[in-house]
Amino acid sequence: MHTILIVDDDVYIGDMLEEILAKEGYCTARAYSGTEALMFLSSARPDLILLDLMLPGLSGEEILPLIKGIPVIVVSAKAEVSDKVELLLNGACDYITKPFDTAELLARITVQLRMAESAPASVSVLCFRTIRLDTASHSVTVADTPVRLTQTEYAILKLLMQNPSQVITKTLILERISEDTPDCTESSLKVHISNLRKKLKAVDGNDYIEAVWGIGFKLNEEIS
Repeated sequence: MHTILIVDDDVYIGDMLEEILAKEGYCTARAYSGTEALMFLSSARPDLILLDLMLPGLSGEEILPLIKGIPVIVVSAKAEVSDKVELLLNGACDYITKPFDTAELLARITVQLRMAESAPASVSVLCFRTIRLDTASHSVTVADTPVRLTQTEYAILKLLMQNPSQVITKTLILERISEDTPDCTESSLKVHISNLRKKLKAVDGNDYIEAVWGIGFKLNEEIS
C-alpha cells in the first residue's frame, strides 16, 4: 500500500485530501510546516508527497530541493506560469492549482506512482566531496584512495551519504543499520563513528563527519 505525505497547514484541505486518499486505498501522513515535513522525512520515506508552498517556517519552495528520490506534486494556489516552471525545474514532478478537481489530482498521483515504480534502479555509486561509495562492490575511496572500513563503519557512512543534508539521530542510525550490523549498540556507536572519521580524515586531512551536539551526526558540508 502506498503512503502519501500531505504537507499543508490548512487543516480543512489536509483533512479533505486525507479522506479522498483513504477512500482510494492510500495510507497518509500529515505535516503542517516545512520543518515538520523535513523531520518526518528524516525517519520515514513516503511514496509520494503533496506539497503546499505557503507554509509556516520553511516554505514549500525552500524544502523542495531538499527532497531526494521521492515524487513531489505541488498543490498550490499560485497559478503563474513562471512559478510552475521554476518549481518543476527545482525538483517538482507535477503541479496542480488550488482549487483542484479531485479526479484530476488522483490521476496525477497514479501517473507519478506508476512512473516511480517503473523507473530504473538507482545508481549504485554515492558521492560526497571526494568520497565515493560503491554499493555494488561495497568499496569506499577518498580522493581515489581506497579506504578499508568495517561492516559497521560502511553501514554508517552509507546512511550518511544517502542523506547528505540531514542530521541523522543516534537512534535512527542504530535502527537503520541494525539489519546489517546487529552487533552495533548505543554504547559502541560513538567508537565506530570515531574510527570512521579517523580513517576518512587520514587520506586528505578533511573531517567529513560532523557531530551535532545532543542530536546525532551529519556530513560536513563546509568542506571546500
